[in-house]
Amino acid sequence: MPDLTVDQTWHGVPRGEIDWHPTVNEDLCMGCGLCVTGCGRQVYGYDYDREKAVVLRPQLCLVGCVTCSNLCPEGAIRFPSIQQLQKLIKQRKVLVRVKKEELPAGEDRWAVDRRG
Repeated sequence: MPDLTVDQTWHGVPRGEIDWHPTVNEDLCMGCGLCVTGCGRQVYGYDYDREKAVVLRPQLCLVGCVTCSNLCPEGAIRFPSIQQLQKLIKQRKVLVRVKKEELPAGEDRWAVDRRG
């Protein structure tokens, strides 16, 4: 499990300032556990008494990931709107920071080599 004692950031933005985590609609959740077993960040737990998935560690959710929602056969998992995330990226200049920090000068990791 990721270390909860480390001050976590997402591309320089403190994770606590980012509203990105799943919520489970208990009325729709059938208790299959796909979200619990499928999440590599251990965001979920399982309530055996109610036979439902529960969000235990929302701040460990990978910002932008919606895999658990896509896996849920009942559509019981929801996330904040992607537009909220896009607004945060623009306001906090995340893409500018990523380009400066993660790419050596003059190198473009996503460039297409057209030399044939």
